[in-house]
Amino acid sequence: MALPRFHCPDPEGRLVAGATFDLPAEAAHHAVRVLRLAVGDGLLLFDGAGREFAAVLSEIGKRDARVAVGEATGADRESRLDVTLYQALQSGDKMDYTVQKAVELGVGRIVPVDSRRSVLRLSGERAAKRVAHWQGVAVSACEQCGRTRVPEVAPIMPLAQALGGEESGERLRLLLDPEGGITLNQLPPGSRIDLLVGAEGGLDPEEETAARAAGFIGLRLGPRVLRTETAALTALAALHAVRGDFC
Repeated sequence: MALPRFHCPDPEGRLVAGATFDLPAEAAHHAVRVLRLAVGDGLLLFDGAGREFAAVLSEIGKRDARVAVGEATGADRESRLDVTLYQALQSGDKMDYTVQKAVELGVGRIVPVDSRRSVLRLSGERAAKRVAHWQGVAVSACEQCGRTRVPEVAPIMPLAQALGGEESGERLRLLLDPEGGITLNQLPPGSRIDLLVGAEGGLDPEEETAARAAGFIGLRLGPRVLRTETAALTALAALHAVRGDFC
C-alpha cells in the first residue's frame, strides 16, 4: 500500500533528514483523526517546491502530531511539458473538478479567467476566498497523485490581461476549436504551452479574435463540441499522448 503523503510547506527550512517537528494542524488532523495513523507509521512529506522526504509519525498529542524526518526520496513526477491553463470561470463545482484533474495531468499553472460568457462572477473578498479554495484543491490533488511541486492557482484576471504576458511569444499558445484549427499531428514544436479554454458558452467571437491576435492558434480535438469541464482535461491528456509523459 502506498504511504500517505502530506503537503508540508517549509519556509523555515525544517524539512531535512534527521529533523523532528510538528505537522501542520490540518495535516496532523488528517493523519491521526481521518487516516487513523499510529506512532511508528510511515508517511511522505513534500514541500510543494520539489522535495519529498520519508518520515515516521513519532508522537501523537490531543491536537498535534510530531514526525521524524528520514531521507529524501529523490522523486520527480513532474510533467515534461510546461503548461499554463487559462480556464474561463465555470459554475458550480466544475472549476474544482477542472483544477483537481488538471493537476493530476501535470499542469504547471492555472489562471482562472473572467470571460464574457462565464456564468460565475467573482470579485473582491469572494474572489480571493475562491482562489484560496482552488489552491487547496491543487494541494490535495498533489498529495494524491504524487507530485512534489504544487501548481500555482493565480488570482482571477480578465481575459484581456490573461492574453498578455512578457513571455507569450516564447510559448505555444492553443485554444480549442472544433470547427477548424490544426490537429495534434500538426502541432508546431514546443514544450512550453499556454492552453485557453472557454466557459460553458465558450469564448465569444470578439474574445476569440483577441486571443488569435495574441498568438493563440486553434486546436481541433475531433468534430465534437466538448463541455468546459471536459475540454481542458482532454487537451492535457492529448498533449501528453503526443509529446509528454504518456509516450
